Amino acid sequence: MFKKLPQEIYLDYSANTPIDKEVVSYMFPFFDMSFGNPSSLHMRGRRSRKVIEDARESIAKIIGANSNEIIFTGSGTEANNLAIIGIARAYKNKGNHIIISNIEHKSNLEAVHTLEKEGFNISILPVKKNGIIDVEECVKLITDKTILISLMYVNNEIGTMQPIKELSLEVSKLKKNNIPLLHVDACQAITMLPIDTSELGVDLLTLNSSKVYGPNGVGLLYKRKGINIEPLIVGGGQESNLRAGTESVPLIAGFAKALRISDEKRDSEYKRLKVLQDYLRKELKNRIPQVLFNGDQELCVPSVVHITVPSIEGESMLMMLDNYGICVSTGSACSATDLRPSYVLTAIGQEPELIHGSLRISMGRFTTKKEIDYLLKAFPKIVDTLTRLSPLATL
Repeated sequence: MFKKLPQEIYLDYSANTPIDKEVVSYMFPFFDMSFGNPSSLHMRGRRSRKVIEDARESIAKIIGANSNEIIFTGSGTEANNLAIIGIARAYKNKGNHIIISNIEHKSNLEAVHTLEKEGFNISILPVKKNGIIDVEECVKLITDKTILISLMYVNNEIGTMQPIKELSLEVSKLKKNNIPLLHVDACQAITMLPIDTSELGVDLLTLNSSKVYGPNGVGLLYKRKGINIEPLIVGGGQESNLRAGTESVPLIAGFAKALRISDEKRDSEYKRLKVLQDYLRKELKNRIPQVLFNGDQELCVPSVVHITVPSIEGESMLMMLDNYGICVSTGSACSATDLRPSYVLTAIGQEPELIHGSLRISMGRFTTKKEIDYLLKAFPKIVDTLTRLSPLATL
């Protein structure tokens, strides 16, 4: 046996990134009583409003947008819901058809299921075995009733990247009266890939603070100028009448700061994590020869290594790793209590008996080689123990 490291080892960055201490320090002054309701006309209200508008301007510059195209929300889920449901209801007089892939985040899939009950037609675009869409197949699904296509830039379970630029170019050739619109959920992409809305050619784009080392409880939707959308939350008319509710000054300020830091560190972090990803893959294969890697191994972000160990349950591996102080996931954090097989792994054609033996190891800004080495010492022991106990291993 070997000694546990004194601190927990966090390898679940795809679920939630720890807030950067620099962001915490930046946010702290905005909790002071000198800040008021941003909708108030007095000095405290104006002070709060300036913080929010400065943050909006800062974020807009980072993603190649105009500040009046940024809508702050309470989460990435809310932003996705606003994009899909809000657009569908606003454009229902122009069409009732929406295209979405079969490996989207649940906030997107559940949104289209809601719209099905309202009479919208949904086309589910299958991905290939590597977890990536076929652009030609997507284009074939477009009809004169198609109003929206919604895709994740980077999948939250297996880390594969979708060809958004290629798709947007093809969709632009087919647009009539500004539709179909293209919505991209970029929550998992922003720390690893540069996001420029104009360059990507997207009409709507979702980001989430909790995926960029910012505070939980705030997200945003980029909506290109000229696009109509119906609000989901109504009331006081905040966020240009598109998302009612008093804005949180500290959370929005923290989100903007976190994005600025992420933008500065993106290239160096990509290179650093790529080295760790290559090392982890190589050593896992050397020490656990039966391990399988899921998703495309080239067209993916360097922060994610998604694996399957045949004949072993992922939940058992997760709990034993947890005993070693190592935090990983069996899949999407939003599905952590769902015992059904991962719909993402099902979509890429993994055999049912293998799906339950899967783990997502996701790294981030504070991941070190020392932590990966500790995982590599603990994990083979766990696999050996569980293999000997598993009745599947003898079949």
